[in-house]
Amino acid sequence: MDVVIAGGHGKIALRLATQLAGQGHTVVSLVRNPEHVDEVTATGARTVVADLETISIAELAEHLDGADAVVFAAGAGPDSGAQRKDTVDRAGATLLADAAAKAGVRRYLLVSSTGVDADPDPERGEVWAAYIAAKKAAEDAIRADPNLDATILRPGRLTDDPGTGKVLLAPPPVDRDDVTRDDTAAVLAALLEAPGTAGTTLELRGGDQPVTEAVAAQQK
Repeated sequence: MDVVIAGGHGKIALRLATQLAGQGHTVVSLVRNPEHVDEVTATGARTVVADLETISIAELAEHLDGADAVVFAAGAGPDSGAQRKDTVDRAGATLLADAAAKAGVRRYLLVSSTGVDADPDPERGEVWAAYIAAKKAAEDAIRADPNLDATILRPGRLTDDPGTGKVLLAPPPVDRDDVTRDDTAAVLAALLEAPGTAGTTLELRGGDQPVTEAVAAQQK
C-alpha cells in the first residue's frame, strides 16, 4: 500500500510511518519544516517538504499521485494561537481532502480529538475553544465529502507511555481516558487495512481488546 501522511513530523505520524514502513508499505510523509527531513526519513518514509498553509491543491495533489490512502495527522501544535488552529487543523484537513479528490485517492483517515461533540470548557481559554471548533469543522467537512471513504479517529488524552497493543475502540460517546501514541499509530495502521470502517467516527482509549480485533469489530 502507498500511504501519504500529512503532518509527518508529529509524534503519532512518526510512529505510524515507522510501523507502515516496517510492514513493507510505501510511505510519503509531508513536513513543513526542512529541518525535520532527516528525522522523518529515518522512519523509512520518503519525506516531502510541503506547507499545508501555503501549498495549492494542485501542487499537493501531485504529491498524492499514485497513493492508496492519505492520513491527516497534522496539527498547529500546543504553542500556536487560535488563528493557526483554523488554518492547520481545519483548513489543512480540507485542503488534503480536495487534493486527494483531485489525485483520485478516496481512502482518508482523519486524526481528530475527543471532546468535539461538547462545548469547550471556557476555563481552558480561547485557543482551546478554537482548537475544538477547528477539529469539529474538519470532521464535518470530511464526513460530508462524497469523494472520500473516510474514517475519523478521536484519540483520548495522548501519552508517550509504551503501547500495550490493546485498546477500546467504539463509536461515540465514550468516557474520556488516556491512550498511548504507540497504540494510536497501531490503530491507524490497522484502519488502513480495514476499508469497511469507512464512514465511521471512532473514539479511541486504552483498553483490553487487541488492536486487530478492535478494528475488525468496527468494520461494516
